[in-house]
Amino acid sequence: MASEAGTIGQGPARDGQDSGTTSATEIVVLLAEDGSAIGTHEKATVHTLDTPLHLAFSTHVFDDAGRILVTRRALSKKAWPGVWTNSFCGHPAPGEAFEDAVTRRAAQELGFTVRDIRPALPDFRYRAVDASGIVENEICPVYTAVADSAPAPLPDEVMDVQWVDAAELVRAVTATPWAFSPWLTLQLPLLYPEGADGPGPRDAI
Repeated sequence: MASEAGTIGQGPARDGQDSGTTSATEIVVLLAEDGSAIGTHEKATVHTLDTPLHLAFSTHVFDDAGRILVTRRALSKKAWPGVWTNSFCGHPAPGEAFEDAVTRRAAQELGFTVRDIRPALPDFRYRAVDASGIVENEICPVYTAVADSAPAPLPDEVMDVQWVDAAELVRAVTATPWAFSPWLTLQLPLLYPEGADGPGPRDAI
């Protein structure tokens, strides 16, 4: 498994466009190297052995006690099946604001609502290859949010969930990075630059 992370400039404008979220076919936004939108593609077929750069997001959900929700990807997932990862990820539709996409995906994947959505790593970008050769290649801003209710995962997406202390998660990922998604292993050092016992993005809640 190979992975790499970097930063980007400003992403594509999304105001005043049709979001397309009512369509039965999910559409992702394809990007040029500078982060500008250059087209669209069906989500179902965008991830291949040569996945084009596209727009996504990752979300780390906390409870009111400051614990973070980690999820285990369903075994039926095309890439990284069965690995533990951050709370949820997704792809904003053309014209859809990130905050709206986070809210939508929280309901779709985990059956709950979230509040207090904040950008944490707005310039996060990565490319990773799983054991089967499937590539993730995303400009992927990272958000945090607070859970308003208990998760009720969709089995096709998530096979298990766990609320954990953030410092424990940092230590676990540091010790066994191969057991977690590559994007989580890249995001955590940026969210907790002082390590497991240092401050994180949600210490103030």
